[in-house]
Amino acid sequence: MFDPAAFPEPTLVPVNGVELEVFEAGRENAGKPVVLCHGWPEHAFSWRYQVPALVAAGYHVIVPNQRGYGRSSRPAEVTDYDIEHLTGDLVGLLDHYGYADATFIGHDWGAMVVWGLALLHPKRVNKVINLSLPYQERGERPWLEFMEEVFGDDFYFVHFNRRPGVADAVFEENTFRFLRNLYRKNEPPKEPRPGMALIDLARAEKPLGEPVMSDGELAVFVSAFESAGFTGGVNWYRNLDRNWHLLADVDPVVRQPTLMIHGDRDQVRKSPRPAAFVPDVEVVGLDCGHWIQQEKPEETNLIITKWLERHDAV
Repeated sequence: MFDPAAFPEPTLVPVNGVELEVFEAGRENAGKPVVLCHGWPEHAFSWRYQVPALVAAGYHVIVPNQRGYGRSSRPAEVTDYDIEHLTGDLVGLLDHYGYADATFIGHDWGAMVVWGLALLHPKRVNKVINLSLPYQERGERPWLEFMEEVFGDDFYFVHFNRRPGVADAVFEENTFRFLRNLYRKNEPPKEPRPGMALIDLARAEKPLGEPVMSDGELAVFVSAFESAGFTGGVNWYRNLDRNWHLLADVDPVVRQPTLMIHGDRDQVRKSPRPAAFVPDVEVVGLDCGHWIQQEKPEETNLIITKWLERHDAV
């Protein structure tokens, strides 16, 4: 297991009207930037196993806690967490370090932001590597409206929007239990039940499956969310339909070389046609669940570094 003390010390970087808590390594590799973008409810620390591997491979690694997380700014307005603000933060980060572009690696919601960045600021992205969440086709109806019809009112995306503040409060009352119960692997199958699954998970006394991380690693996440709360991160979900409207007139094709890594046991569905909007994509699967880079760190590192080696050699 990773020693939390070995993770880089953070600095606060002013970008785009906010401050981001940024963990940086490999400055000696200046000129080859890689930016790692976490998901929900995560933290820059979720990339702890990738940082040294990427530095060893010759990259300048930049890992922000994105707005709403850790010691980064937590604006009060929900709309301050839309895709324009989130991608604007990453553009500001590139400007801060003096880079015209970079390779961006995202997991979960971080992948959603990286997809959006490639569409809204294509010249700032030279390669895309995303984990878990495939490219989301925009479709003819707002995403939330579609989800509500298909998955119902208790689906967490819908619940976060229709009942603002309810889930946030439960997570904050049960921070340790929620994160302990969420970060699991090899969970036995369970029957669907009525109610909001994540609220039930936050209140469950016993976790299922095996822990993804050690007690010391989990403590980093728990401490961060006890301090920052969950509302900032949940506000990303509350901009889903706003993002759908903001992307209406944008070229929907991701033209950068792209690597998509799935967990074969992840509940996030794979794209049935990954090349439809991402023509230069390579898709790889690993035998794991949702927390790909934490469940299979060595395999993830090897796939990423070998893919980068091939594409940087072109």
